[in-house]
Amino acid sequence: MQFKHPELLWALFLLIIPILIHLFQLRRFTKTPFTNVAMLQKVVSESRKSNTLKKWLLLIARLFLLAAIIIAFAQPFSSANTALQEKETVVYLDDSFSMQAKNNGISLLEKAAQDFIKNVGADTEFSLFTNEKTFSNVRVADIQNSLLALPFTHKQLKMDEIGLKASTLFSQNRGSVKNLIVLSDFQERISSGGDKLDSMLQVHFIPMQARELQNISIDSVFVADALNDQAKLKVFLTGGNEDEALPISLYNDDELIAKTAAKFKSNGDGEVEFTIPTNEALNGRLSIIDNSLGYDNRFYFNINSKEKIKVLAISASDSDYLNRLFRGEEFDFQKYRLNQLDYSSLGDQNVVILDAQSSIPSSLQNILRTFKNDGNTLIIVPAINADILSYNSLLSSLSSTQFLEKVVTDVQLTTITFDHPLYRDVFEKEVTNFQYPSVKEYFKIQTSLPTALSMGGGDSFLVGENGLYVFTVPLELENSNFINSPLIVPTFYNMAQSSLQSPQTYQTLGELNTLDIAAEIGNDDILKVAKDGYEFIPLQQTFPNRVRLSFDQNPTEDGIYSVLQNQQVLQNISFNYPRAESNLKYLDIGSLDNVNSVDSIPELFEYLEAENNITAYWKWFVILALLLALIEVLIQKFVT
Repeated sequence: MQFKHPELLWALFLLIIPILIHLFQLRRFTKTPFTNVAMLQKVVSESRKSNTLKKWLLLIARLFLLAAIIIAFAQPFSSANTALQEKETVVYLDDSFSMQAKNNGISLLEKAAQDFIKNVGADTEFSLFTNEKTFSNVRVADIQNSLLALPFTHKQLKMDEIGLKASTLFSQNRGSVKNLIVLSDFQERISSGGDKLDSMLQVHFIPMQARELQNISIDSVFVADALNDQAKLKVFLTGGNEDEALPISLYNDDELIAKTAAKFKSNGDGEVEFTIPTNEALNGRLSIIDNSLGYDNRFYFNINSKEKIKVLAISASDSDYLNRLFRGEEFDFQKYRLNQLDYSSLGDQNVVILDAQSSIPSSLQNILRTFKNDGNTLIIVPAINADILSYNSLLSSLSSTQFLEKVVTDVQLTTITFDHPLYRDVFEKEVTNFQYPSVKEYFKIQTSLPTALSMGGGDSFLVGENGLYVFTVPLELENSNFINSPLIVPTFYNMAQSSLQSPQTYQTLGELNTLDIAAEIGNDDILKVAKDGYEFIPLQQTFPNRVRLSFDQNPTEDGIYSVLQNQQVLQNISFNYPRAESNLKYLDIGSLDNVNSVDSIPELFEYLEAENNITAYWKWFVILALLLALIEVLIQKFVT
């Protein structure tokens, strides 16, 4: 038992006063002579015994009466250990797309918000945060409307991020009880390996999960190579039943142009194909009807007319391998000898290949420096008899790169750096039995550029990134058979593709995306991106013949957006939400330590209320005092 005013208990020591008075009280008796002394002595003895008993009963009653009054004023009570501590409450409300799942026609997010509003006390001060919003030190009336109107988001905080965010909202008071309430469906993606939260927090998990755990989503699309002016649009879906067919519609803007049914394999994957024209722009939208999550029932994509990549080769070689590499419709290829080159034409190119030049004149070096610094791509292939000094003069001005001595020895290209941007998406797996090219002569190189290909012994074959690629090996056939290797095609193709960030069929929100737009704008001009009245200015970098746009934080909604210059549409670009939440797999929260898992929000608040409950006993001591006062009256009246 505890006391609200324990200092009043010192008054109990005052009870010794009536005890002392009772023990030391002396009464004087007057002697009166009587004839029958024996009879009077008997009467006096009986009277004294009766008075002594009555006084002891009155003393005990009065002592207990005073003690009851003192204890009542001290206000005794009982409670849990934390009931008297200051309480702080921080709530994480998961508003990610997986909370779109429904129970009884209401989404998990709506259910969580409504139950929280009903059960939290009107005077309770708390902080609440979602994956994007934060409300600090508020009461429920302050944010009720905001909670009920929360939009869904593709962002999802990890467990450790939830803990770190909550720590910033709690005070630094070590004496307070810090309750962290997590309202989520606890998908596996919320787990980040560092699932242990701060042990100083009282963590309460409330899992919000739907009864229906099946969700069909449009996962991705792929446009296959064109054939006879027709292309195949392949659409991949996940989450379906093997014995059911799902209708899927294809729209061009708002016009329905095709419809078919998707069938699924036993693992839930499905695939459908649409035939689309290759010579027409298409603002595509795919649509299905699924009763689970809604965000992944639509998919946006674009097919725009591709801008040709302009490639110019300054070559002293008689080999035609470059002509064969860049003969496709994606490229506008030109090849000149140095004495035939018009330097002014370099500014219009996207890629310049310096191939087998014995030396690089100073005038050309200046032009190539400007060309590279304007964001274009420069590929350098040395000649067998290369003048190292002129090469190094150019390379040192572009990067920390220098050719060293020439090495004459037979060696093979042995290593592909599979995570280099040139080869990141080329191989399905790391190849070990590749037929590697051979080399007779090469130059040692000192560089800070990453190595893409290397030879036996560790010397580099190809280095480069971000628009500068340098071979250390002359590629003439008499020196290396690299030009006959299948590896040459993805190498030069990806180097050329990196020069112009052509729009992909679709982009994914939340990822860093770059796009090059063929446009010439003034110093004060900017490009804007817009959709249905929503407009923003992306990060942009201006080059002489194009503008590079970067997308990271914006846009925040999926759809087809237009790139505008002075309200004129230059190109369309599509964005889709990431599909990470479409696979409904949930975390086993029972495996987590130091976590109180509760089935529902009302149950949690009942538990917290019980933890805060204080049982007061002062009323019972007041009643006891009244009873003792009554007992004293009865003793006075009936005990003689």
